[in-house]
Amino acid sequence: MKFSTTLVALVAAGLAQAQLPNVPACSLQCFITALGSDGCSELLDFNCHCQKTELVSSITPCVQKACKVADQIAVSNAVVEQCSSAGHPISVPPIVTTGASSASTTGASSSSSTPAETSATPTATATATASDSSSAAESTSAGSTPAESSSAGTTAVGSSTAVGSSGAATSTPLGSQTASASASASSPAYTGAATNVKGNLAGVAAVVAAAAYVLILLGLSTIFNMSDQKSKFSHLPRATDGPLPCPYQGASVLQSSQFNKGSAFPTHERSAFKLHGFLPPNIQTLDEQVQRAYQQYSSRADDLAKNTFLSSMKAQNEVLYYKLVQTHLKEMFSVIYTPTEGDAIQNYSRLFRKPEGCFLNINDQDRIEESLSSFGIGDDIDYIVVSDGEEILGIGDQGVGAILISVAKLVITTLCAGIHPSRQLPVVLDCGTDNEDLLGDELYLGLRQHRERGEKYDQFVDRFVQAARKRFPKAYIHFEDFGLSNARRILNRYQSQIPCFNDDIQGTGCVTLAAMLAALEVGKVQLEDVRVVIFGSGTAGIGIADQIAETIATETHKSKDDASKQIWCIDKPGLLVKSLGQKLTDGQRSFARDDQDWTDNDRDLQSVIKKVQPHVLIGTSTKPGAFTEDAIREMARHVERPIVFPLSNPTRLHEAKPDDLYKWTEGKALVATGSPFDPVKYNGTEYEIAECNNSTCFPGIGLGAVLSQCRLMSKKMLVAAVEALKAESPALKDSNKPLLPDVQNVRKISVDIAAAVVRCAVEEGLAQQDGIPENESELREWIQAQMWEADYRPLVSE
Repeated sequence: MKFSTTLVALVAAGLAQAQLPNVPACSLQCFITALGSDGCSELLDFNCHCQKTELVSSITPCVQKACKVADQIAVSNAVVEQCSSAGHPISVPPIVTTGASSASTTGASSSSSTPAETSATPTATATATASDSSSAAESTSAGSTPAESSSAGTTAVGSSTAVGSSGAATSTPLGSQTASASASASSPAYTGAATNVKGNLAGVAAVVAAAAYVLILLGLSTIFNMSDQKSKFSHLPRATDGPLPCPYQGASVLQSSQFNKGSAFPTHERSAFKLHGFLPPNIQTLDEQVQRAYQQYSSRADDLAKNTFLSSMKAQNEVLYYKLVQTHLKEMFSVIYTPTEGDAIQNYSRLFRKPEGCFLNINDQDRIEESLSSFGIGDDIDYIVVSDGEEILGIGDQGVGAILISVAKLVITTLCAGIHPSRQLPVVLDCGTDNEDLLGDELYLGLRQHRERGEKYDQFVDRFVQAARKRFPKAYIHFEDFGLSNARRILNRYQSQIPCFNDDIQGTGCVTLAAMLAALEVGKVQLEDVRVVIFGSGTAGIGIADQIAETIATETHKSKDDASKQIWCIDKPGLLVKSLGQKLTDGQRSFARDDQDWTDNDRDLQSVIKKVQPHVLIGTSTKPGAFTEDAIREMARHVERPIVFPLSNPTRLHEAKPDDLYKWTEGKALVATGSPFDPVKYNGTEYEIAECNNSTCFPGIGLGAVLSQCRLMSKKMLVAAVEALKAESPALKDSNKPLLPDVQNVRKISVDIAAAVVRCAVEEGLAQQDGIPENESELREWIQAQMWEADYRPLVSE
């Protein structure tokens, strides 16, 4: 939870004035910003701050802009004094001013004799308190001494210097040069007394402010998640507090999406990185940039054009891209992911502008390690998404265009779970394609050959996995959109060896199961009694069936075989039966029914529903309209609250529309879909439709795996993730609400899921990361401290 900006400023200002009583009020925000972003753990730890080379360069331009000359002098003096006291003397550059009344002194030499009239303005000295800063500036301007004034032009006002004990000079605040003048005999006696009283009051106020700060800090840390304060875990390697080292200068900075800030570069960074001349003069905030970018986005004619616009932005300015999408996540989610990303993938070769990710091809396997080495080494990569592009988002074989599904999945992990975008790697395994349209397209960028299978394919996948593990030994590998004949086989081969995950099997299964468990609770159906029919027994359908069976077995203490008997799977031949033999995949075989219980003419969906009387009907067939009115009405005759999930993507392939489902069941259905739908009104009641989208689940699972450094992804870890997601179901409080939480709240949900996964990994002895907190609140803080946020960090030269 973010604090009120005003509250933070007031509290921090109180503490700042307690330790820096001579700092003018005009400069406090400069100090708060600079001291809060240089990587030191405490706001006023000057032992740390004064060792930061960027301290002066970040404070100076801000103070020059915010304060008058006299106040700038006071700032210089205060910084020099404080750093000298901390044992780290520093030099402050001369203050350069323009105007008729600029005071000109040199810190290295003594001041010329001061006329008596100067002593009549004691508040003009650099020892004025912050509360007097405005009057000090006025009196300095009005009463500048003739000997020290310049009639016009630009003048160096002073240079405060401190040299360590080995040098000849010591810290010399500018105010000390005129200290004797402030005590001149021409000043009334009571002036000094009044100044002392006022100074004492200011000191008391400063102490009170500091005490208030401490008390407020302690109180708020108990009540709020202090995301604006340094976490005790901010030192961890994945934490993203503090300055960001940048190896580039000039145009190269602007060409790097990781470092580019566009119009938001502050003046001192424009100077430090030689950006003057490359940018218009007006400096904007990130929020202002987001506002303009959203207007540009909104002007695009259709969702594919919006998707292309966002992709271009991501290639130019990473932070702005993620901030824009995070700000408008609910609106933009279907543009950056399903269903629009499917259109972008189909048009990949025609829309191609700039490559992103790692391209590996089956005819050049000897270069796999070399190619991966271009993306880092060791701990550089946490999360890899890899696809061979055979079965994508309901649009089938897309060949090399599958790189975009790997990219899109990683975008989702950053948005939803804060996985650092620079610690991810999207990969495509180009094995050719059986898509004749692509093979005949002269612009197609992938291998122009039919898809390779068999031993050469298996060798290719294995060489990639081994090379990835060798290069990035702690990386978590996420398999995406592999074909039906390969997806489960590959998962089965590697899940007992490395931390890996198949989103189509496990991710789809987890999110669907979470929605189903919530629906069963609403419908008051026990897990041990539930009957489930799955229409569409491909990778996703069998993945869902497997996850349901695993959970039934775990929660009810049944065997996996007995749990599987509560699930009926239908595919193109009809209900899966054992006599199909070799036509069944390994995954399907576990759910095949005995033939004697079914004749050839009663294995269609309508007949299965009539005979089984299922509580749950799930569609992953990509067959639009497959859930007919007769089938749904038949289901509703036997159960009180039919649970119907038409999950096929994109929207045009849904097995049924939500409004029809509510109409055919007289408002009793509990519905989740694979794509977003508007709320449905039936008989005066509005029903919100849950989007059964993997994005509410797989990012949190991945975050938990990455942070725990788990050796393997276990079945219990997945069940823990399901339970964490189900617990957030709005329908548990109001049955008219969606079965799954809104994507707008997904970062909080990802923390819940990651915490559940990490706890389970620790309990099973699979976690390899040291220092995982046992306390629940500390565990959540530990997770949140390592989640990347889309904010500009101060840049420092490498």
